[in-house]
Amino acid sequence: MPLFPASRRASRRASLLAALALGACARPTLSTDDLSPAYGKRVEGSRGMVAASHPDAAAAGAEILRAGGNAADAAVATAFALSVTDISQTGLGGGGALTFYDARRQKAEHLSFYPRTGGDSAWAKVDTGAAAARAPGRAAAVPGMVAGLLETQRRFGRLSRVQVMAPAIRLAREGFVVSPLLSRTIASSRAKLNAYPAARAIFLPDSEPLRPGALLVQPALAATLEGIAAGGAEAFYKGAIAEQLARDVQARGGLITAHDMSRYPVAEMIPLCAAWRGFTVLSAPPPMGGSAVLEMLQMAEATGITSAGGFTDRPAAVTSLAGVIRTAQADAGWWRGDPQVMAVPARGVASAEYARDRAQVAAGPVVDSVKRGDAWTHDAAALPAACASYPYASATRPASSAGSSHDADAPNDDGTSFTSHLSVVDAEGNAVSATTTVGVLFGSGVYTGGFFLNSSAANLDARTRGPNRYANSTMSPTLVLDGGKVRLVIGAAGSQYIQPAIAQVTVRILAFNEDPGRAITAPRIQTSVGRREVEVEPGFSSEVYAALVAAGYRPASRVADIAFGGVHGVYVRRDGMRIGIADPRRDGVARGQ
Repeated sequence: MPLFPASRRASRRASLLAALALGACARPTLSTDDLSPAYGKRVEGSRGMVAASHPDAAAAGAEILRAGGNAADAAVATAFALSVTDISQTGLGGGGALTFYDARRQKAEHLSFYPRTGGDSAWAKVDTGAAAARAPGRAAAVPGMVAGLLETQRRFGRLSRVQVMAPAIRLAREGFVVSPLLSRTIASSRAKLNAYPAARAIFLPDSEPLRPGALLVQPALAATLEGIAAGGAEAFYKGAIAEQLARDVQARGGLITAHDMSRYPVAEMIPLCAAWRGFTVLSAPPPMGGSAVLEMLQMAEATGITSAGGFTDRPAAVTSLAGVIRTAQADAGWWRGDPQVMAVPARGVASAEYARDRAQVAAGPVVDSVKRGDAWTHDAAALPAACASYPYASATRPASSAGSSHDADAPNDDGTSFTSHLSVVDAEGNAVSATTTVGVLFGSGVYTGGFFLNSSAANLDARTRGPNRYANSTMSPTLVLDGGKVRLVIGAAGSQYIQPAIAQVTVRILAFNEDPGRAITAPRIQTSVGRREVEVEPGFSSEVYAALVAAGYRPASRVADIAFGGVHGVYVRRDGMRIGIADPRRDGVARGQ
């Protein structure tokens, strides 16, 4: 099976990302019977809670909470641990985004630390996607993971850097047990891993993929983590680690220099905000994809989906949902980019007024390809009162907003199907929603210092290409507030599946009042801008299939799959009980106090 199934309409960029596999590369799939065991998928706790995409990483976060750390400390510990245990999907060579909520101040802050291009003018001249197919190093941008996590710990945490990194160092030095899913991802990436003797020795001992139950020990990664714990971000971005990284990536055709490493900035941003069903919903601003989550939720309200009472046996609701997903992704595929270098009307996309306009398209006749709307018409709309604390600025409309070579009708696939998410709430009500990635499986494949460099530069298109720019992503770490208190912390992995997965689980929990554990395991649908096919997980009624066909869609049954949105979240009941939820489509669990 190819990295992305043939049933999906592949964009040119997706094909180039697939080429990064450096050979035949099968996407790991799970049958319904292979779903991760139910243990730890729904956990209750009266104090702190961590949900993450690997059991040992969730345990690391819970360990830090027990040691007196807050949500920021636990999130940083969990993310560093995921860099060890979920190394095919995230790591020190990647990046991400997170939103931290300070319960005492009742204020959220967003940090974006996605990979960023370097300063060389060649970044503006070279199609990094096409080049990456020939030279894998060209797919790598300057990694932001270490800078972002340490900035989070410095600004919001209360424990020391050494304390929060200790669990990750232990996991790398002493090892952890390989899961069936990790074994399959290693097997599917054999050609990529074979390209580096050091990686081959770790992941393909005796030329065979590590088997489930094997112990994965990563001494080089442990040494790098120890250096960061001792010397901070400077130890990673300046000196021996950065210099070796630059040499290794340039040897594979890349552009990153040691100087680029030394200049990586974490972006501090105001989260996008929407008022929805009495809640305040915060999600990630551009170049991340939170605007699509807010648009989907508000279109779900405008089309009547939220009053349907359920999805599984509600044909009209599912048909409307397919239209909502396609319409929001048409907007997300165009209205995106690094806001530091281009005008993006994200405030307009996230507005209730725009969602009402677009709901008419979502509920209208099914067409072969959904066109984007004009989000500029609502970008200066007044913020709802609930969003007064989050005054995300309106952008200035360019003299001409047309004329891009970006295909607005293509699926918004940024290559981050293989991503990792974590959600944390501590005893005081502080919270973190964080999503991280290296891009495609094992990123660009460039292996240095015990970790893999990202493939994010391959996401750049004609509008976003250039020096000193953050790449685009569909990552959408999200928080839902209720009267100044956290009600839901949620996010997902899965590229173009991220926003629909978050929206469907959120609607189930907060509109349909479903138990969070049921909501995260319930079947989902997915579709895209330029196709009528609707991918349908098992569990929907035959009436749903009939309604989709009658509306003009082509429903296709699909077994559970790790790319179908790996959601991890924490729901806080009104009595204060925390319910951690982990997606059975992945290896993750929840761990609480």
